[in-house]
Amino acid sequence: MSDFKRADRVGAQIHGALARILQEGLRDPRLSMVSITSVRVSDDLRVATVRVLPLGGGGDRDAMLEGLGRARGYLRRQLGRRVKARYVPELRFHLDEELESSVEMVSLLSRMEAERNQAEALAAQEGEE
Repeated sequence: MSDFKRADRVGAQIHGALARILQEGLRDPRLSMVSITSVRVSDDLRVATVRVLPLGGGGDRDAMLEGLGRARGYLRRQLGRRVKARYVPELRFHLDEELESSVEMVSLLSRMEAERNQAEALAAQEGEE
């Protein structure tokens, strides 16, 4: 038996299909630069939680979420045509704050390492003199 739950497999299918739908473009300019970071589907396959970020980290996040909310019905219909499932799950969109905080943490650690390397280089120079 596979290690993956059916909900995980359906989530991966939805992730790919939504990415293609958004890439093909929608009329709403708020949705031109949306990046889907993850899709989690409930065990009963009725609800899909989609985590998103503006591509490149910029843009108006609230406007993007509002645009996704308004396009929810269209996106769900398109998913129904592309994903073979008995039910097309309800889509719930959320900002992916976890990824954003991870990027900030990596940036902070990189700066700390650069500062430490600078301090070590200065200490080595002073030791030589």
